[in-house]
Amino acid sequence: MDKNAKIASQINKLEEKFKNSGQDLSSYLDGLLYQKYLTYWDYIHLDTLLSLQVPRTHFPDEEIFIMYHQITELYFKLILHEQKQIVEDRSQDVLFFTEKARRINSYFKALISSFSIMIKGMEREQFLRYRMALLPASGFQSAQYRMIEFYATPLENLVHSTQRDTFSSENTIEELFEQVYWKKGATDLATGEKTLTLKQFEVRYTPRLLRIANAVKNSTIYHKYLQLPEVSRNNEELISALKELDMNANVNWPLMHMGSAHRYLAKEGKDVEATGGTNWKEYLPPSFQKIIFFPTLYSDYELDTWGKQWVDHIFNPANVEYKE
Repeated sequence: MDKNAKIASQINKLEEKFKNSGQDLSSYLDGLLYQKYLTYWDYIHLDTLLSLQVPRTHFPDEEIFIMYHQITELYFKLILHEQKQIVEDRSQDVLFFTEKARRINSYFKALISSFSIMIKGMEREQFLRYRMALLPASGFQSAQYRMIEFYATPLENLVHSTQRDTFSSENTIEELFEQVYWKKGATDLATGEKTLTLKQFEVRYTPRLLRIANAVKNSTIYHKYLQLPEVSRNNEELISALKELDMNANVNWPLMHMGSAHRYLAKEGKDVEATGGTNWKEYLPPSFQKIIFFPTLYSDYELDTWGKQWVDHIFNPANVEYKE
């Protein structure tokens, strides 16, 4: 096809595209004549993006703290972008499923590998001071991460470990939601009452989280896996990708937070409360929570010892990685 014929073909396709818009193609071509050239900084809204870091104190390291959390939330959005495609897909295409799981893992790996910024990238004394200006805000209040969990697995798998034997898929979404594990971690250490951090979060996000939980009641990523034909469920690459996702989300990512909390909040024989009053020593260890998105992929031994070896490694006195 010569150049003129190719242009004519493209014009015909454009006419077809715009014929139902209420405007003819000529009007759209006029718009192209008046439209400015697109620039990189306008396309990604760079000036707006760089204006979103607004420290509450004069400590320089607070800006690092803000930016890292903003970057984290963007990665969470990428993870959700892939999860939604898995949940909405009806093709049962194992290659599609595997590729999406791999993408999610690549985002988690970027987050996990970059967490040294939080562990070693700020001065402890600065952090312990500017954190007091952030009360009661807490990373606990990341709604996107809760959405990641809800898209990944049924709510009964997110019930606190002490209540998991008494709740099942027979319970309502609302009943299960009340027993979700992270609520137990956001209680006042002295009184056992809900912290303001949790109360704020519930008011802001409970309706949205319940809508998501109901929408994916039988179509979480785990459901999608279980609904595959047997030959696809036994696909080694898919199983490997899902197990890696489980490990990234429910062991490696929480342990990065454990390392950070251990560095900043546990020192000189005295623990410091997290900014939201969350009980981080009970809430973060994966061996305590045993949150597992895809439980049928593991042996009984793997389920029983979930996360234990990693926690032992972190808190072994011989391990100096997080020691000061």
